[in-house]
Amino acid sequence: MGAAFGLGDLTCNERRRTMKIKGLKLIIISLILCGSITMAAHAADKVIIGTFGDPVPVQMAAHDGKLAAATGWNIDWRKFASGTDVIAAMASGDVLLAELGSSPFAIGATQGVDFEAFMLDYVIGKSESLIVRDGAGIKALSDLKGKRVATPIGSTAHFSLMGTLKHAGIGEKELTIIGMPPDQITAAWQQSAIDAAFVWPPAQTQILRTGKRLVGADKVAEWGYPTFNVWVVNRKFAAANKDTLIAFMKAVDAANLDYLQNKAAWTADSAKIKSIAAQTGADPNEVPITLEGYKFLPLAEQLKPAWMGGGIAKAVKDTAAFLKSAGRIQQVADDYSKSVTIDYLKAAVQ
Repeated sequence: MGAAFGLGDLTCNERRRTMKIKGLKLIIISLILCGSITMAAHAADKVIIGTFGDPVPVQMAAHDGKLAAATGWNIDWRKFASGTDVIAAMASGDVLLAELGSSPFAIGATQGVDFEAFMLDYVIGKSESLIVRDGAGIKALSDLKGKRVATPIGSTAHFSLMGTLKHAGIGEKELTIIGMPPDQITAAWQQSAIDAAFVWPPAQTQILRTGKRLVGADKVAEWGYPTFNVWVVNRKFAAANKDTLIAFMKAVDAANLDYLQNKAAWTADSAKIKSIAAQTGADPNEVPITLEGYKFLPLAEQLKPAWMGGGIAKAVKDTAAFLKSAGRIQQVADDYSKSVTIDYLKAAVQ
């Protein structure tokens, strides 16, 4: 999303990480101008799909080969540490289909990346939370002043952290926010180099062992800063591969419905949870609890005005406006509905 707060105490590496968004805009422009993309995906073609590796039902479908079977694609699942990395990969044409959080989606749509949201991935709840380290002396939001807080820059977690600070009336210069990918957050946590972190599993699960949840993204949404993940696709690729894209959507929906309708069967020792753990590296004993931090919506419900039928575009515009006010982006588009399509959703639910 943009540079981190309180840069004065950061190392050179941390400064470079937090400046990612400024450089990203120039990279995107050059990639869009220079890149060429082969759009038609045939059965033997490799299709790279970007993911964050969250322990969710689609990972079960990926591990068990259900998505490859439904589409005929030779799928290469590529894990990304942040939404800004996904934006750059999609702008280059290397990745044509990916998960993307609402905040980086707002950034990419504002900057003109040639993609569109075609399906909701999930609504973020406690799956992204502000965790405070035991012994850090943080019992309330006001205690964050003077502390070092880590989060992946340009992510929905970063946006939620910004919203939390806004709600608490804490100024940007009253603490130090350090941009780190999840794996570095866990390492810094173990060394007591940071006092708190707004992050998602499995990093969140790991640091909770020596910390506590101060606030979740579900509560931040109540304060006016909702977050969610969508599935985005390159427009030309989608148009050239409509039938297989719809097959992909139906397979993802089937995985989500299986979980929603049979939660009691998704236990740590079940084959489905073990598949998620194998695909993501998560601890199978922790996956069932982690799943409760997400809200999955059936495709038919996604079509409603509150979601893909209008609400998502409005939420993205509100997110972009907040990011601009915080100095993370330079402008806000007049209309984000052009970056959201329900055409494939309509076809998938028929």
